[in-house]
Amino acid sequence: MYPQGRHPAPHQPGQPGFKFTVAESCDRIKDEFQFLQAQYHSLKVEYDKLANEKTEMQRHYVMHILNVNVTLLNSLVVIKSLLSFQYYEMSYGLNIEMHKQRVWVCDVGMSQSSFINVFPQHQQQVAQAVERAKQVTMTELNAIIGVRGLPNLPLTVLTPPPLAMMPPPLALAPLLGSDPSWANHQAWRLLVGTILFFSLATEIIFFISMLSQCTVLSYTDIPLLSSTVAAPALRTPLSIAGSYPSPFAVMGHHEMNGGLTSPGVYAGLHISPQMSAAAAAAYGRSPMGFDPHTHMRAPGLPASLTSISGGKPAYSFHVSADGQMQPVPFPPDALIGPGIPRHARQINTLSHGEVVCAVTISNPTRHVYTGGKGCVKIWDISQPGSKSPVSQLDCLNRDNYIRSCKLLPDGRTLIVGGEASTLTIWDLASQTPRIKAELTSSAPACYALAISPDAKVCFSCCSDGNIAVWDLHNQTLVRQFQGHTDGASCIDISHDGTKLWTGGLDNTVRSWDLREGRQLQQHDFTSQIFSLGYCPTGEWLAVGMESSNVEVLHHSKPDKYQLHLHESCVLSLKFAYCGKWFVSTGKDNLLNAWRTPYGASIFQSKESSSVLSCDISTDDKYIVTGSGDKKATVYEVIY
Repeated sequence: MYPQGRHPAPHQPGQPGFKFTVAESCDRIKDEFQFLQAQYHSLKVEYDKLANEKTEMQRHYVMHILNVNVTLLNSLVVIKSLLSFQYYEMSYGLNIEMHKQRVWVCDVGMSQSSFINVFPQHQQQVAQAVERAKQVTMTELNAIIGVRGLPNLPLTVLTPPPLAMMPPPLALAPLLGSDPSWANHQAWRLLVGTILFFSLATEIIFFISMLSQCTVLSYTDIPLLSSTVAAPALRTPLSIAGSYPSPFAVMGHHEMNGGLTSPGVYAGLHISPQMSAAAAAAYGRSPMGFDPHTHMRAPGLPASLTSISGGKPAYSFHVSADGQMQPVPFPPDALIGPGIPRHARQINTLSHGEVVCAVTISNPTRHVYTGGKGCVKIWDISQPGSKSPVSQLDCLNRDNYIRSCKLLPDGRTLIVGGEASTLTIWDLASQTPRIKAELTSSAPACYALAISPDAKVCFSCCSDGNIAVWDLHNQTLVRQFQGHTDGASCIDISHDGTKLWTGGLDNTVRSWDLREGRQLQQHDFTSQIFSLGYCPTGEWLAVGMESSNVEVLHHSKPDKYQLHLHESCVLSLKFAYCGKWFVSTGKDNLLNAWRTPYGASIFQSKESSSVLSCDISTDDKYIVTGSGDKKATVYEVIY
């Protein structure tokens, strides 16, 4: 039930025992209960989110099917209309033609009656000719009218010459007899007309028989798309990757880069990172970690690099000197040992009232300083439930943002810089904080500040790319480091005070020798540098970039680590004073804690807005973040 190392081993004979009072035991039980309650609340929030997503996906799916069916029905209506129009058009033409033929038959019948009445002596021969005409086959008719080579086809529409100009064909001689008076008489014309009438009637009957075989398609003749076309597989909300805000930010731990507690289940069901975290993460550390950030992968990486052995998704990569990238297998003790936190718990929210661009924590941990628009507010976090600042320091102009504020090691002096050419030095030791001095430079803004370990020198990153070096005792500008071709955005100093690291909007990170006053190294990147931090142990430099990557560089070796958990630009970064871990915050509302140097994810917190700044207390027990929703958040680090 409890993670390894959580409680001391049972008392053994011969060893000194530990005695706990009832109050201490109650406190421990209360802490455990609060933790379990926080975890339950986090899982409940995630469950509600997933349920909402499931309902929304089902609604979208039903609407999609309805839209497809409606579109298909509309298409079928159009097709039926076209076919019906063609059918009625052909029927109308056929009716007109049949009407003409009926009129013509009547005329022929009247002519025949008149002919028989006029020539009663030939009635017998005419009757025989009419009966013979009725028995004419298609082949004989084709031969009679001169159509050759089409013995079995229905007659085409022909336009014969006028009957008055047509001589009696030789094929009609047996029917007409040998009387030469027929040559110029209308009798043979009547016979030819009768033959043509029967041939046309045969063609009409053939056309009607063909038309009867053409049926108009109905809706039932065309299967619906839903039953014939394989619809795309509907993913349940569990398969949709995403991250949700959690008030206590209880996230899982990973022993292997991208490792999963149940990789087989993950591969088959594509369980979301939150649900896999909730199902796999027991209270405390698990012997095998998992990755709650499967959706946050390097977008341009080859498929072979997005996972390690076993198909597990990776987010930490080792980059060799020749640029080769390989997923990092985390050591077994990546998340175990002294100084490695288990998670962070939110304990306080400081409502600053403006976007909080800068934060810092006093030593010892009592006061938190938040910098917003035109002022710095001081909060006493030792008083639980405190909702208002104990003091407010009006700095710069009212509409200008504070970009950085730093405390001197003695905690008695605060230096503030921002969107102004002036740095303000505050005396906090007096009964009421007051401005002790102002340092004015030629640059219109200061983006970041750093204080030397001996508290004698202040370094300011200027918007013109220069690094101003200030003598705090004499309050004068003693030097400027020039090298960045665009604004210098971030800065940190080595623990021994001999080396300075700066990052800029010119896509470079530079190191400076403070003893000799010259540039030592330059690292070029493909993205602007927004934040950096130098490890107190003196080996590693972590760089946060606009491209959402975090890169961890060695101070002397070309190898580096590249970390991909942020979804947007990395706005701030800070190492713990023990050097074993560091945190980064970003525009994606995330606070990520990483293991130094290979970047195993220790915990993650999702806030409600972009996280612009962060700081860690000197005892590594508290984290403070400043965000775009006009507040600062205080976290307690749980080990």
